[in-house]
Parts: sequence; C-alpha cells; structure tokens
Amino acid sequence: MERDLDAVIAGLSQPWNSGVVEGHVNRIKMLKRQMFGRAGFELLRKRVLLYS
Repeated sequence: MERDLDAVIAGLSQPWNSGVVEGHVNRIKMLKRQMFGRAGFELLRKRVLLYS
C-alpha cells in the first residue's frame, strides 16, 4: 500500500468512483461466461446490447 499511497489517498478523498463502469464490465464478463462455446460474436453482441 505504501507504493500506491497517492492512489489510496485519491480513492478515499475524491467524490467519484468507477463503480458504475465496473458494474457494466462485470455484467459483460458474466454474459461472456454464459455464452462460452455456444455461439459466435453476433449472438453475444445482441445479448450485450439487449441488456444495456
């Protein structure tokens, strides 16, 4: 933590965070895991866009 002290201080003192973005990334990764080996990119693309 001492190496990243500036980042830790910024993370605790700034009023914004990346929670919303991380939530979208988590959702897309879940969809990719569910679709693994089942279909191609087009179906994955449609599912991602459908649940946006």
